[in-house]
Amino acid sequence: MKDLIIETRGLNYYFGNQKVVDDLSLKVEKGSIYGFLGPNGAGKTTSIKILLNLLKSPADTVFLFGKEINSNRIASLKRLGSLVEQPAIYAHLSGEENLYNRCILLGINRTKAKEMLRLVGLEDAAGKKAGKYSLGMKQRLGIALALLSDPELLLLDEPTNGLDPNGIIEIRNLMIELATKHQKTILVSSHLLSEIERIATHVGIINKGKLLFQGTINELHDLSKPMIELEINDMARGQDFLEKNGYQILGIKDKKITLPFVSTAECGKLNTLLIQHGLTVYSIYQIRKDLEHLFLDITKNN
Repeated sequence: MKDLIIETRGLNYYFGNQKVVDDLSLKVEKGSIYGFLGPNGAGKTTSIKILLNLLKSPADTVFLFGKEINSNRIASLKRLGSLVEQPAIYAHLSGEENLYNRCILLGINRTKAKEMLRLVGLEDAAGKKAGKYSLGMKQRLGIALALLSDPELLLLDEPTNGLDPNGIIEIRNLMIELATKHQKTILVSSHLLSEIERIATHVGIINKGKLLFQGTINELHDLSKPMIELEINDMARGQDFLEKNGYQILGIKDKKITLPFVSTAECGKLNTLLIQHGLTVYSIYQIRKDLEHLFLDITKNN
């Protein structure tokens, strides 16, 4: 059995009569970056608030570090850090002063503040008022605040929301560094699928409160049937030749023909046949659906 840092067992949660989390069974392994994906309103933030015990879960449904959260609340929360929605920072204090303030509240030595500023790349802006920070700098300060107590687990809710491309890259690189160099387990929610594809080791896809997929990023990609994309000089003659020779055409778009991928040997054979038939092959290569298209396939009927 894998070492699970987060486990939910058939978790249900209601706001009044509305079911917002529906039979959710998350499994987040130690050392993973778990991309928690779903459209806005899917139940991601509610789920994270339940994991933080900000919303109370039914007994024996939520387990952090192998222990039921309601009966081990303080011990569990001491081992995690979080950034949910906007970071809680004082705009009139500098970045460093915000961290000093949190050190006092947590009873942590103030030297930890400088260490965190260095880790999130805010050393040069340490003395600047946090209210003057860019959105990306505020997010990094929020992550620094979450990391002060050296938690084993980080829960980040849409950490790249509203950031420009540079800010997104900064947060992405920071998450990878935290997981690989500092052995943190990270659950990160997002609707930016291309971002999650770059960093996640595992993925959970949620829609309307239901978990539709859970597994490694490779297992998700394995759901996508590989295809061949073929570009030739004469589309009409090429299409006619392929159909007469029993090839299944999946689609024709932008002067490219899509066929099912069988093997690299079959690609070579097809290339030879086309040339022998007098066609010029401009390109032939294997393609897979990216995470965005897989996500749409998984969520559109649910």
